[in-house]
Amino acid sequence: MSDSSVDILKSLAQTKMPFGRYKGYLLVDLPEPYVVWFAQNGYPPGTLGERLKLLYEVKANGLEYLFEPLRPTAE
Repeated sequence: MSDSSVDILKSLAQTKMPFGRYKGYLLVDLPEPYVVWFAQNGYPPGTLGERLKLLYEVKANGLEYLFEPLRPTAE
């Protein structure tokens, strides 16, 4: 995997949802039906929308295990 791919996955693993029912949840911890809802109804604009699109593809293809080594560590 290239450095840029790792950086993108790391941003997904460490970014929190900024609004809505799951505000404060890491994007990778969002329930799949919530992510599917965005896919069906439209993504928010900007970086968050791009991250949610990628997250949808990851979840739809069963690749969540890629995030485990990238999650933030508890301090």
